[in-house]
Amino acid sequence: MPEQISRRSFLRQSVAFSAAAAIAPLPTFGAVGAHGDAELLMVGDWGYHRPADQTIVAASMVQYARTNRVKSQALLMLGDNWYEELPGGVDSPRWKTGFEDMYPASVFPGPAYAVLGNHDYQMFPMSKVDVELEYARRGHSRWTMPAKWYSFDFPKKKPLIHFIALDSNMPHPIAPNRDGTPNRNFTLTEDERVAQLQWLEAELAKPRLTPFTIVMAHHPVYTDGPHGDHATLIRDWDPLFQKHGVHAYLAGHDHDLQHLEFEGHPTTHFLSGGGGADLYDLAIDPKARGPYAQKVYGFSHLSVTDKTLTLRHVDAQGRIIHALTKTPDGKMQILKSA
Repeated sequence: MPEQISRRSFLRQSVAFSAAAAIAPLPTFGAVGAHGDAELLMVGDWGYHRPADQTIVAASMVQYARTNRVKSQALLMLGDNWYEELPGGVDSPRWKTGFEDMYPASVFPGPAYAVLGNHDYQMFPMSKVDVELEYARRGHSRWTMPAKWYSFDFPKKKPLIHFIALDSNMPHPIAPNRDGTPNRNFTLTEDERVAQLQWLEAELAKPRLTPFTIVMAHHPVYTDGPHGDHATLIRDWDPLFQKHGVHAYLAGHDHDLQHLEFEGHPTTHFLSGGGGADLYDLAIDPKARGPYAQKVYGFSHLSVTDKTLTLRHVDAQGRIIHALTKTPDGKMQILKSA
Protein backbone atom coordinates (compact mmCIF):
# COMPACT_ATOMS: atom_id res chain seq x y z
CA MET A 1 0.00 0.00 0.00
CA PRO A 2 1.38 3.47 -0.80
CA GLU A 3 2.43 5.78 2.00
CA GLN A 4 -0.33 8.28 1.32
CA ILE A 5 -3.83 6.87 1.81
CA SER A 6 -6.22 8.10 -0.85
CA ARG A 7 -9.50 9.80 -0.01
CA ARG A 8 -11.24 7.22 -2.21
CA SER A 9 -9.92 4.47 0.06
CA PHE A 10 -11.40 6.25 3.07
CA LEU A 11 -14.76 6.64 1.37
CA ARG A 12 -14.94 2.98 0.40
CA GLN A 13 -14.10 2.08 3.96
CA SER A 14 -16.75 4.44 5.34
CA VAL A 15 -19.43 2.67 3.34
CA ALA A 16 -18.21 -0.68 4.63
CA PHE A 17 -18.18 0.60 8.22
CA SER A 18 -21.73 1.86 7.94
CA ALA A 19 -22.89 -1.53 6.73
CA ALA A 20 -21.01 -3.32 9.51
CA ALA A 21 -22.45 -1.02 12.14
CA ALA A 22 -25.96 -1.67 10.84
CA ILE A 23 -25.68 -5.44 11.28
CA ALA A 24 -23.41 -5.74 14.32
CA PRO A 25 -25.06 -6.42 17.69
CA LEU A 26 -25.24 -3.19 19.70
CA PRO A 27 -24.73 -3.27 23.47
CA THR A 28 -26.90 -1.12 25.69
CA PHE A 29 -25.67 2.49 25.50
CA GLY A 30 -23.14 2.98 28.24
CA ALA A 31 -22.97 -0.73 29.15
CA VAL A 32 -19.76 -2.66 28.69
CA GLY A 33 -21.29 -6.02 27.81
CA ALA A 34 -19.01 -9.05 28.11
CA HIS A 35 -15.79 -8.57 30.05
CA GLY A 36 -12.43 -9.74 28.80
CA ASP A 37 -9.66 -11.72 30.41
CA ALA A 38 -7.64 -8.49 30.54
CA GLU A 39 -9.05 -4.97 31.03
CA LEU A 40 -7.16 -1.67 30.64
CA LEU A 41 -8.24 1.96 30.56
CA MET A 42 -6.30 4.56 28.60
CA VAL A 43 -6.15 8.35 28.57
CA GLY A 44 -4.04 10.89 26.70
CA ASP A 45 -3.26 14.60 27.06
CA TRP A 46 -4.32 14.49 30.68
CA GLY A 47 -1.77 16.32 32.85
CA TYR A 48 -3.10 19.83 32.23
CA HIS A 49 -1.96 22.70 34.44
CA ARG A 50 -5.62 23.74 34.88
CA PRO A 51 -7.04 20.40 36.06
CA ALA A 52 -10.79 21.09 36.05
CA ASP A 53 -11.57 19.05 32.94
CA GLN A 54 -8.97 16.41 33.81
CA THR A 55 -10.76 15.95 37.14
CA ILE A 56 -14.09 15.41 35.37
CA VAL A 57 -12.63 12.81 33.00
CA ALA A 58 -10.76 11.03 35.81
CA ALA A 59 -13.90 10.92 37.97
CA SER A 60 -15.78 9.47 35.01
CA MET A 61 -13.12 6.75 34.66
CA VAL A 62 -13.60 5.83 38.32
CA GLN A 63 -17.40 5.78 38.05
CA TYR A 64 -17.31 3.84 34.77
CA ALA A 65 -15.09 1.17 36.30
CA ARG A 66 -17.26 0.85 39.39
CA THR A 67 -20.62 0.91 37.60
CA ASN A 68 -19.59 -1.62 34.97
CA ARG A 69 -17.49 -3.73 37.36
CA VAL A 70 -14.43 -3.25 35.17
CA LYS A 71 -11.43 -4.50 37.12
CA SER A 72 -8.83 -2.43 35.32
CA GLN A 73 -5.54 -4.30 35.53
CA ALA A 74 -3.50 -1.41 34.10
CA LEU A 75 -3.68 2.14 32.80
CA LEU A 76 -2.15 3.34 29.54
CA MET A 77 -0.98 6.98 29.80
CA LEU A 78 -0.64 8.22 26.22
CA GLY A 79 1.56 11.26 26.71
CA ASP A 80 1.41 14.96 27.51
CA ASN A 81 1.53 13.72 31.05
CA TRP A 82 2.62 17.10 32.42
CA TYR A 83 1.87 20.45 30.82
CA GLU A 84 3.85 23.46 32.01
CA GLU A 85 6.05 23.36 35.11
CA LEU A 86 6.56 20.33 37.33
CA PRO A 87 7.99 22.15 40.37
CA GLY A 88 10.19 19.99 42.55
CA GLY A 89 10.73 17.37 39.88
CA VAL A 90 10.25 13.87 41.29
CA ASP A 91 9.08 15.47 44.55
CA SER A 92 6.55 17.78 42.91
CA PRO A 93 3.16 17.81 44.65
CA ARG A 94 1.62 17.48 41.19
CA TRP A 95 2.53 13.78 41.18
CA LYS A 96 0.13 13.20 44.06
CA THR A 97 -2.67 15.55 43.03
CA GLY A 98 -2.43 15.04 39.24
CA PHE A 99 -1.66 11.34 39.06
CA GLU A 100 -1.68 9.28 42.28
CA ASP A 101 -4.94 10.74 43.66
CA MET A 102 -6.47 11.62 40.30
CA TYR A 103 -6.41 7.96 39.19
CA PRO A 104 -6.64 6.25 42.60
CA ALA A 105 -4.92 2.94 43.24
CA SER A 106 -8.06 1.73 45.03
CA VAL A 107 -9.77 1.61 41.63
CA PHE A 108 -6.74 1.25 39.33
CA PRO A 109 -4.28 -0.88 41.32
CA GLY A 110 -2.19 -2.07 38.37
CA PRO A 111 0.77 -0.44 36.62
CA ALA A 112 0.33 2.79 34.65
CA TYR A 113 2.37 2.31 31.47
CA ALA A 114 3.37 5.76 30.18
CA VAL A 115 4.84 7.24 27.01
CA LEU A 116 6.26 10.71 26.41
CA GLY A 117 4.39 13.53 24.70
CA ASN A 118 5.67 16.79 23.26
CA HIS A 119 4.73 18.75 26.40
CA ASP A 120 6.74 16.29 28.47
CA TYR A 121 9.80 17.51 26.57
CA GLN A 122 9.26 21.09 27.70
CA MET A 123 11.97 22.48 30.01
CA PHE A 124 10.78 24.36 33.15
CA PRO A 125 13.79 24.64 33.58
CA MET A 126 14.57 20.98 34.26
CA SER A 127 13.89 18.12 31.87
CA LYS A 128 10.48 16.62 32.64
CA VAL A 129 11.57 13.59 30.58
CA ASP A 130 14.34 12.89 33.08
CA VAL A 131 11.94 13.47 35.96
CA GLU A 132 9.34 11.01 34.63
CA LEU A 133 11.98 8.32 34.08
CA GLU A 134 13.39 8.91 37.57
CA TYR A 135 9.94 8.81 39.19
CA ALA A 136 9.44 5.35 37.68
CA ARG A 137 12.88 4.19 38.86
CA ARG A 138 12.00 5.04 42.48
CA GLY A 139 9.71 2.02 42.42
CA HIS A 140 7.20 3.40 44.93
CA SER A 141 4.47 4.17 42.41
CA ARG A 142 2.34 2.52 39.74
CA TRP A 143 4.03 4.90 37.26
CA THR A 144 5.82 2.66 34.75
CA MET A 145 8.32 4.07 32.26
CA PRO A 146 11.51 1.99 32.21
CA ALA A 147 12.90 3.88 29.18
CA LYS A 148 11.89 6.25 26.40
CA TRP A 149 10.83 3.17 24.46
CA TYR A 150 10.15 -0.30 25.82
CA SER A 151 7.92 -3.36 25.45
CA PHE A 152 5.92 -5.61 27.75
CA ASP A 153 3.51 -8.53 27.58
CA PHE A 154 0.09 -8.20 29.21
CA PRO A 155 -1.12 -9.67 31.42
CA LYS A 156 2.05 -11.19 32.85
CA LYS A 157 0.35 -14.56 33.37
CA LYS A 158 -0.89 -16.07 30.11
CA PRO A 159 -0.25 -12.85 28.12
CA LEU A 160 -2.69 -11.85 25.39
CA ILE A 161 -1.07 -8.64 24.09
CA HIS A 162 2.50 -7.73 23.24
CA PHE A 163 2.70 -3.97 23.80
CA ILE A 164 5.39 -1.82 22.20
CA ALA A 165 5.65 1.65 23.77
CA LEU A 166 7.48 4.23 21.65
CA ASP A 167 8.70 7.83 21.81
CA SER A 168 7.10 9.67 18.88
CA ASN A 169 8.87 13.00 19.51
CA MET A 170 10.75 13.11 16.22
CA PRO A 171 13.63 15.54 15.52
CA HIS A 172 12.56 18.27 13.13
CA PRO A 173 13.78 21.66 11.87
CA ILE A 174 13.30 24.43 14.39
CA ALA A 175 13.68 28.18 14.04
CA PRO A 176 16.58 29.92 15.84
CA ASN A 177 16.06 32.15 18.84
CA ARG A 178 15.25 35.81 18.21
CA ASP A 179 18.86 36.76 18.84
CA GLY A 180 20.02 34.33 16.14
CA THR A 181 21.45 31.72 18.49
CA PRO A 182 20.49 28.07 17.90
CA ASN A 183 17.24 27.01 19.50
CA ARG A 184 17.31 23.70 21.33
CA ASN A 185 15.05 21.02 19.89
CA PHE A 186 13.51 19.17 22.84
CA THR A 187 12.90 15.86 21.10
CA LEU A 188 14.73 12.66 20.40
CA THR A 189 18.08 13.20 18.74
CA GLU A 190 18.60 11.88 15.24
CA ASP A 191 20.77 9.10 16.67
CA GLU A 192 17.96 8.17 19.06
CA ARG A 193 15.41 8.18 16.25
CA VAL A 194 17.53 5.73 14.26
CA ALA A 195 18.24 3.55 17.30
CA GLN A 196 14.55 3.36 18.22
CA LEU A 197 13.59 2.51 14.64
CA GLN A 198 16.13 -0.33 14.53
CA TRP A 199 14.88 -1.58 17.89
CA LEU A 200 11.23 -1.41 16.70
CA GLU A 201 12.00 -3.41 13.58
CA ALA A 202 13.80 -6.07 15.62
CA GLU A 203 10.99 -6.15 18.20
CA LEU A 204 8.31 -6.67 15.54
CA ALA A 205 10.38 -9.35 13.81
CA LYS A 206 10.43 -11.57 16.92
CA PRO A 207 8.19 -14.65 16.83
CA ARG A 208 4.68 -13.67 17.91
CA LEU A 209 3.78 -15.33 21.21
CA THR A 210 0.51 -13.48 21.93
CA PRO A 211 -2.75 -13.25 19.94
CA PHE A 212 -2.42 -9.46 19.60
CA THR A 213 0.32 -6.88 19.04
CA ILE A 214 -0.35 -3.23 19.96
CA VAL A 215 1.94 -0.22 19.52
CA MET A 216 1.39 2.94 21.55
CA ALA A 217 2.94 6.41 21.43
CA HIS A 218 1.82 10.01 21.79
CA HIS A 219 1.64 11.33 18.22
CA PRO A 220 -0.83 9.76 15.77
CA VAL A 221 0.40 8.45 12.44
CA TYR A 222 -2.89 9.50 10.85
CA THR A 223 -5.43 11.90 12.32
CA ASP A 224 -8.48 13.97 11.44
CA GLY A 225 -7.29 16.56 13.95
CA PRO A 226 -5.45 19.83 13.36
CA HIS A 227 -1.94 18.42 13.71
CA GLY A 228 -2.41 16.40 10.53
CA ASP A 229 -0.87 13.13 9.41
CA HIS A 230 2.71 12.67 10.63
CA ALA A 231 5.09 12.40 7.65
CA THR A 232 8.00 10.93 9.63
CA LEU A 233 5.87 8.25 11.29
CA ILE A 234 4.28 7.41 7.93
CA ARG A 235 7.77 6.98 6.49
CA ASP A 236 9.39 5.14 9.42
CA TRP A 237 6.75 3.25 11.37
CA ASP A 238 3.74 2.63 9.15
CA PRO A 239 5.50 0.23 6.72
CA LEU A 240 6.57 -1.87 9.72
CA PHE A 241 3.01 -1.91 11.11
CA GLN A 242 1.81 -3.22 7.76
CA LYS A 243 4.63 -5.72 7.28
CA HIS A 244 4.20 -7.27 10.71
CA GLY A 245 0.42 -7.02 11.04
CA VAL A 246 0.22 -4.74 14.08
CA HIS A 247 -3.38 -4.96 15.28
CA ALA A 248 -3.73 -1.47 16.75
CA TYR A 249 -1.83 1.77 17.19
CA LEU A 250 -2.85 3.85 20.24
CA ALA A 251 -2.07 7.57 20.42
CA GLY A 252 -3.24 10.97 21.66
CA HIS A 253 -1.88 14.46 20.82
CA ASP A 254 -5.04 15.69 19.09
CA HIS A 255 -7.50 16.53 21.87
CA ASP A 256 -10.42 14.38 20.81
CA LEU A 257 -11.43 10.73 20.34
CA GLN A 258 -10.86 9.03 16.98
CA HIS A 259 -10.86 5.69 15.17
CA LEU A 260 -9.35 5.48 11.67
CA GLU A 261 -9.18 2.48 9.34
CA PHE A 262 -7.57 2.22 5.91
CA GLU A 263 -8.35 -0.09 3.05
CA GLY A 264 -5.93 -3.03 3.01
CA HIS A 265 -4.16 -1.87 6.19
CA PRO A 266 -3.98 -4.32 9.13
CA THR A 267 -3.68 -1.63 11.82
CA THR A 268 -6.55 0.09 13.61
CA HIS A 269 -5.55 3.68 14.45
CA PHE A 270 -7.21 4.55 17.76
CA LEU A 271 -6.71 8.03 19.25
CA SER A 272 -7.58 8.93 22.83
CA GLY A 273 -6.53 12.53 23.51
CA GLY A 274 -9.51 13.84 25.49
CA GLY A 275 -8.04 13.49 28.97
CA GLY A 276 -8.34 17.08 30.13
CA ALA A 277 -6.48 19.59 27.96
CA ASP A 278 -8.41 22.13 25.86
CA LEU A 279 -10.29 20.42 23.04
CA TYR A 280 -9.39 20.94 19.37
CA ASP A 281 -11.66 21.37 16.37
CA LEU A 282 -11.37 18.56 13.84
CA ALA A 283 -9.59 19.55 10.62
CA ILE A 284 -11.15 16.81 8.48
CA ASP A 285 -14.82 15.87 8.40
CA PRO A 286 -15.02 12.39 9.97
CA LYS A 287 -17.43 11.40 7.19
CA ALA A 288 -14.52 11.70 4.77
CA ARG A 289 -12.09 9.54 6.77
CA GLY A 290 -14.05 6.97 8.70
CA PRO A 291 -15.20 5.55 10.78
CA TYR A 292 -15.17 7.91 13.81
CA ALA A 293 -13.86 11.20 15.16
CA GLN A 294 -15.42 13.54 17.71
CA LYS A 295 -14.32 16.65 19.58
CA VAL A 296 -15.14 15.44 23.08
CA TYR A 297 -13.56 14.85 26.46
CA GLY A 298 -13.19 11.23 27.45
CA PHE A 299 -11.05 8.14 27.79
CA SER A 300 -10.93 4.67 26.28
CA HIS A 301 -11.31 1.06 27.37
CA LEU A 302 -9.37 -1.93 26.02
CA SER A 303 -10.73 -5.39 26.72
CA VAL A 304 -9.16 -8.58 25.36
CA THR A 305 -9.58 -12.34 25.24
CA ASP A 306 -7.57 -14.81 23.20
CA LYS A 307 -10.15 -14.49 20.42
CA THR A 308 -11.24 -10.84 20.50
CA LEU A 309 -9.82 -7.39 21.19
CA THR A 310 -12.45 -4.75 22.01
CA LEU A 311 -11.78 -1.00 21.99
CA ARG A 312 -14.30 1.51 23.34
CA HIS A 313 -14.34 5.30 23.46
CA VAL A 314 -16.12 6.65 26.54
CA ASP A 315 -17.16 10.28 27.01
CA ALA A 316 -16.83 12.35 30.17
CA GLN A 317 -20.32 11.29 31.23
CA GLY A 318 -19.30 7.62 31.14
CA ARG A 319 -21.24 6.79 27.97
CA ILE A 320 -19.74 4.43 25.39
CA ILE A 321 -19.85 6.48 22.20
CA HIS A 322 -17.87 4.22 19.86
CA ALA A 323 -16.79 0.58 20.05
CA LEU A 324 -15.15 -2.00 17.81
CA THR A 325 -13.84 -5.52 17.97
CA LYS A 326 -10.89 -7.12 16.23
CA THR A 327 -9.80 -10.73 15.90
CA PRO A 328 -6.22 -12.05 15.84
CA ASP A 329 -6.51 -12.53 12.07
CA GLY A 330 -7.40 -8.84 11.67
CA LYS A 331 -11.17 -8.88 11.12
CA MET A 332 -12.69 -5.65 12.44
CA GLN A 333 -16.32 -4.99 13.31
CA ILE A 334 -17.97 -1.89 14.71
CA LEU A 335 -20.24 -2.54 17.68
CA LYS A 336 -21.63 0.96 18.05
CA SER A 337 -20.99 4.55 17.00
CA ALA A 338 -22.95 7.41 18.51
